[in-house]
Amino acid sequence: MRKKIVSVVGARPNFIKIAPLHKAFSEMTEIISHKICHTGQHFDKKMSDVFFTELELPKPDYFLGVSGGSHAQQTAQIILEFEKVLLFEKPDLVIVVGDVNSTMACALVASKLNVPIAHIEAGLRSFDREMPEETNRKITDVLSDYLFVTEQCGIDNLLKEGVDEQKIFFVGNVMIDSLYNYLPQAKRSPICKELSIKPEDYILVTFHRPSNVDDFESLVQLQNFLNKLSELKTVVFPIHPRTRSNFEKHCLMNGLNTNIRLTDPIGYIDFIALQLHALLVITDSGGIQEETTALNVQCLTVRNNTERPVTVEIGTNQLIGTNYDRVIEESIKIINGQLKTGSLPYLWDGKSASRIAGIIINKLVS
Repeated sequence: MRKKIVSVVGARPNFIKIAPLHKAFSEMTEIISHKICHTGQHFDKKMSDVFFTELELPKPDYFLGVSGGSHAQQTAQIILEFEKVLLFEKPDLVIVVGDVNSTMACALVASKLNVPIAHIEAGLRSFDREMPEETNRKITDVLSDYLFVTEQCGIDNLLKEGVDEQKIFFVGNVMIDSLYNYLPQAKRSPICKELSIKPEDYILVTFHRPSNVDDFESLVQLQNFLNKLSELKTVVFPIHPRTRSNFEKHCLMNGLNTNIRLTDPIGYIDFIALQLHALLVITDSGGIQEETTALNVQCLTVRNNTERPVTVEIGTNQLIGTNYDRVIEESIKIINGQLKTGSLPYLWDGKSASRIAGIIINKLVS
């Protein structure tokens, strides 16, 4: 009898991480039935639907339609809706990825119903409790039966928290599996031509974290920073729906310089191309720290902490803090050729999904 697995996706990074795993399970259909549940946490079509198409994911078996609202409202609604899915499907395993509200909410439901849980990207810690993602990570790891780790710090953190080492598996990074798989297509992307930018002659910028974009003072500081940055190089700024909404609410959009290429959220393959050809990437994202390290592209992370320290320790990422004057100073150094040398983290080889699938099959079938 085939074993049934339900994987949960809710936000843009989840799709990237589940895609290679779905492909691996698709080669095991005689023993595995793999279903995908999309909570709807990212409801913007440019943030969701396009990713399913580009990553060759099938239409989700379930779409919960939960979006918007506060963290509590969103989490509660996902719990209510996902419980119905599990009661109907009765799966042998639930897979959750990353650290978004969908991850924690669905892990909680599975735990209450005694369904085993696998957490992909387990053990990462920023040690910043003001980040809602940190709460999601810690709760999900406590509840999970299989903890799949991307870097050594994940193992160290879990062991310090008292997790049974038999539950921990160092498998590498499935996000990098997707990156390598679609890199040939990204190299053929026309996005630079469409935006009238020259490769290695622009700075790619993304900002979406509440601490950077949710209040007026922070937004004014971000606007001033972007304008100063655009005096150094052309700035490409794919604007997150949250960021755009806050800029528009405070009537700040018209204050951005013309040398800032402001775009809607960009599809996965085109965004990989933008990272690949950028002189520098400036971000407050988590996954972009990893992708730039894998692509050997300079990255400045505008945060006071990172849950992905390997990208700083051996990668091309620099944790720069939230002082925009310092970000400008470091940007100028990179523009002038002072580059950080990076190397590829252990097991970031494009084979993580195969390792995860093999472990899961061994556990479920044996």
